[in-house]
Amino acid sequence: MADADERRRVIERVRERVTPDAGEREAMRSAVSTLTARIEAELSDLSVDADVVQVGSTARGTWLAGDRDIDLFVRFPADLDRETLERYGLEIGNAVLPEGHEEYAEHPYVTGEFEGFDVDLVPCYDVGDGSALQSAVDRTPHHNAYLRERIDADLAGEMRVFKQFLKGIGVYGSNLKTEGFSGYLSELLVLEHGDVEALLSAAADWHPPIVFDPEDHGTRSHDDPLVMVDPTDPARNVAAVCAAENVARLQHYAREFRSAPSEDLFEVRTPEPIGSDAVRAHLDRRGTTPVAVVFDAPDLVDDQLYPQLRKSLSGVRDELDRRGFEPIRATTFADDRAVLFVELAHRTLPAIERHDGPPVHVRAHAEGFCEAYADEPADAAPGDDAPPDTYGPFVEGDRYVIERDREFTDAVAFLESEALLGVGLGAQIEPRLETGYEVLAGDAVATLSEEFGAALAAYFDPRP
Repeated sequence: MADADERRRVIERVRERVTPDAGEREAMRSAVSTLTARIEAELSDLSVDADVVQVGSTARGTWLAGDRDIDLFVRFPADLDRETLERYGLEIGNAVLPEGHEEYAEHPYVTGEFEGFDVDLVPCYDVGDGSALQSAVDRTPHHNAYLRERIDADLAGEMRVFKQFLKGIGVYGSNLKTEGFSGYLSELLVLEHGDVEALLSAAADWHPPIVFDPEDHGTRSHDDPLVMVDPTDPARNVAAVCAAENVARLQHYAREFRSAPSEDLFEVRTPEPIGSDAVRAHLDRRGTTPVAVVFDAPDLVDDQLYPQLRKSLSGVRDELDRRGFEPIRATTFADDRAVLFVELAHRTLPAIERHDGPPVHVRAHAEGFCEAYADEPADAAPGDDAPPDTYGPFVEGDRYVIERDREFTDAVAFLESEALLGVGLGAQIEPRLETGYEVLAGDAVATLSEEFGAALAAYFDPRP
């Protein structure tokens, strides 16, 4: 294991690199001041008592150099009806960011660009505490206030380093495509441990489920690998979206940093796209058969699209496994088109499959099994030597067994059949497949490299 001084030297070099300089800080301050003044001018024309608050990492001084995000929340009275809140929020947003556009989370908001910064202008309710919510975004100002009271300049620097570490290992972001660590969660973890080195040392030895409860709320009944009870909302796990594999990735790279600290761990790795020849070379080396269901991606934001793609991939992979094609690995990716990609040990299988019945001594079930799979149909002609639909039942060990015709002997035939639509697809993936899709198999998947070369590069060069 490397010594503590070596680890600290790496941390300090990264810290210097990711800390915004004075010019960036001033540009941020100026942009926020101008936007705030514009919002307050718009609010002065409304018959409600509302205010504007900056939230997120830029409000807490924990943003990374080069990040250009400003989040401004307009807080309206808690007794304002939802329809009016949404209308006021859009009116103000469109007035302040006239070149922006409307987006929708729990309710609509306006996003746009101002002086080189990406700005989100979000309406919310001014609730008394983070547990008395009227909309999900109402807790965000409380998150901001909680952390601002506890963060000094030194701790802010440690939080930036940890965020950069999470970015470098590919697990930063609570969107449903990444399913990683949010900025709020990462800051709470550093606050809990005091600095980056202590946090990574602890993470290296985590045994999930890991539970943190900063305010000792005592609400720990969350079924997640990582639990951070929200200091402002006792019922909420801040880490609920964080996938088990991303917790495991943090542990893996925390151990790597402990043993061999390097700035490389803090660098985002973007795979170089590979071409069709490289894809075919990998497949030849692996001796597997990949299959890909390719279709036009639904017009959804990533937070809606990727959960549906994962659900669909799980359904396809599990059904291919149940039918005996032995999936080795599977993934999904999307751009204009979406792909459900499954690598199989076998594309084709024998015409028959084995089916184990009940133990002979379980009489009722055993007799029913035998009756269901009678050796010859009642109307079979004497002397007919055509092969039977089933072989058996016969006894093997203490059980009845039959060998029966397999419904699909070719994985592609299954994927091209209507049976694919019955595997448990995402709500908006199934109707898209009903309108048409393409199945690629074997070397034909290499044609995907033109659109998905980077995704295929990552697939064929897997990292922890």
